[in-house]
Amino acid sequence: MNHHDEIKNSLNDQEQEQEVKMRDQDKNKDGLDKKWPEPIVRVQSLAESNLTTLPDRYVKPPSQRPKTITINHQPEADPLNIPIIDLDSLFSGNEDDKKKISEACREFGFFQVINHGVKPELMDAAREAWRNFFNLSVEAKEVHSNSPRTYEGYGSRLGVEKGAILDWNDYYFLHFLPLHLKDFNKWPSLPSNIREVMDDYGKELVKLGGRLVSVLSSNLGLNEEQLQEAFGGEDVGACMRVNYYPKCPRPELALGLSPHSDPGGITILLPDDHVAGLQVHHGDTWITVNPLPHAFVVNLGDQIQILSNSIYKSSEHRVLVNSQKERVSLAFFYNPKSDIPIQPMQQLVSSTNPPLYPPITFDQYRLFIRTQGPRGKSYVESHVSPR
Repeated sequence: MNHHDEIKNSLNDQEQEQEVKMRDQDKNKDGLDKKWPEPIVRVQSLAESNLTTLPDRYVKPPSQRPKTITINHQPEADPLNIPIIDLDSLFSGNEDDKKKISEACREFGFFQVINHGVKPELMDAAREAWRNFFNLSVEAKEVHSNSPRTYEGYGSRLGVEKGAILDWNDYYFLHFLPLHLKDFNKWPSLPSNIREVMDDYGKELVKLGGRLVSVLSSNLGLNEEQLQEAFGGEDVGACMRVNYYPKCPRPELALGLSPHSDPGGITILLPDDHVAGLQVHHGDTWITVNPLPHAFVVNLGDQIQILSNSIYKSSEHRVLVNSQKERVSLAFFYNPKSDIPIQPMQQLVSSTNPPLYPPITFDQYRLFIRTQGPRGKSYVESHVSPR
């Protein structure tokens, strides 16, 4: 080998080393990339380009396509709806409501709450602010473009698998708690009232999350503060994903959000006030949720299933899209502190009822969905302790 070849090989080796270093720098300690595996395409831009066919990237395999009949562009109403809980009545000591919420947590993992203490005007203002955000120009929204590292900001995919079939939605993800993660600079500045409205909304939903956790705790036969303590006491996490589902040219081939159970604690959803789309898997069927005006839809996440040793169930759900109307919904996540081990609560296990799940932190657990995307209830099912 001559001197020229040695230099060339040495330079090649240095380039390869540099490439590996740069690739490693593009990942954080969890192995999440700073960048998405492919260029991001905004679903809203596709929808507004007057497509008549659905791009292949969004066409679900036949077994995953919705089989729901749509009437006047709305999913057909189901005779069975998820339970409705009057929180005012519940906190006044109504035994019927206490029994109803207990059954809902064990059977559905989903329920609606009314008389929950959050002002209807604030709910409407929050949803309207986000509708206005998604109606801004693409350029105004791209300023807030997110990465797989934190998901914080404006995004269009969940999971980092190259070539994956994608869901028909754009979203915005932001943090409320812990306070060191709450950064107004990462929140949109337009429309002009959005930061103030969402700050108020976040404070109200943190309060509501705490009230709901206390009810779930006492219904497990625990003291009402014990589940909150297992969440980390005052040091809980709270974040939000605002979902925007544009009109879809072929809604029978696509999903707004693929089937999944939420990885966290409790999700408090403010649904679209005009268009249904959320479906809950119950038995062998998908039930379309028909939200009441100014009700929240609450669902239990995998952390609640783990803490309750599977007495309470997280529920698999998905979102349909339609060809005539866009949808906006606000999913608020009330989560355990991210770095404490979550495992079945001691009071709920015994020699005859051993713990079903080994300890895992929420930080570790949510990596599944962040890297692989929504995959039914496979994450919580694969986390069961070997017998």
